[in-house]
Amino acid sequence: MIGRRSRVNRRLAAAIVVAALILGMVASAIAGSNSAAAHVFDPGDFDRSATVDNKWMPYKPGTQFVYTGKSNDGQKRLVFTVTDLVKVVGGVRNVVIWDRDYTDGELVEAELAFFAQDNDGNVWHTGEYPEDYEGGKIVDTPAWLAGVKGSKAGIEMKARPKTGTPAYSQGYAPPPVSWNDHAQVFKRGQKTCVPVRCYTNVLITREFNPGETGSQLKYFALSVGNIRVGWLGKDPDKEVLVLTKLVHLGPAALAQARAAALTLDKRAYTTRPGIYGKTPPAERVS
Repeated sequence: MIGRRSRVNRRLAAAIVVAALILGMVASAIAGSNSAAAHVFDPGDFDRSATVDNKWMPYKPGTQFVYTGKSNDGQKRLVFTVTDLVKVVGGVRNVVIWDRDYTDGELVEAELAFFAQDNDGNVWHTGEYPEDYEGGKIVDTPAWLAGVKGSKAGIEMKARPKTGTPAYSQGYAPPPVSWNDHAQVFKRGQKTCVPVRCYTNVLITREFNPGETGSQLKYFALSVGNIRVGWLGKDPDKEVLVLTKLVHLGPAALAQARAAALTLDKRAYTTRPGIYGKTPPAERVS
């Protein structure tokens, strides 16, 4: 996903994350409704779940975001495509994102990510199927899906993000995947310019893993979505990305994206049958 911290750093921090989770569970029991755990994923709250039109994170099928930048790994290019596919994960219909990550011109990761919007307008992240590559060959597929083997959905974007509110979970997957991203509204009403254009009234969120010292900053523009990625503190990757291209794909290009996403979806049943086999195949939205 856009601006995600490296898997190596996640795994090195796995023991810290687990300990933080235990402490977080205790804190949640004390804090009650004010804690990050207050959001409950209930499939009954998703009547039009595959229609993601949150004003800060609209995922209209055919929209493609291209980001360029750099990190400690090298020069970065990310191509983030909203397909016209839907997949049922966690008992709800999700829009399917096809995401490609290039470092120094080489494809190092391709993944499918799944998002659903609840009746209040919150966008939930219900899982992902990534393929990590080295020399053009698959070296890892650390998939996780909500409701399978202890994994849980989390909120990717709130319907009404406000500063001064508690951090919230963006999903959880136990080791060896060790997904435990959290987010918190950092600033509102900001201004920033990227190659696509300049934006005002920008929302900034801070993403982090409990137990780690660094954070990522993500910048969101109204009716557009993520336009910039930065970092804060002792972030190990120091990744910086800016939106350099925003297009709506025509029928032919969208069909190509759909075919590529369906190839990953089909392969996942072979590479991760114990996880992916719990879900039906992705289908095109008519």
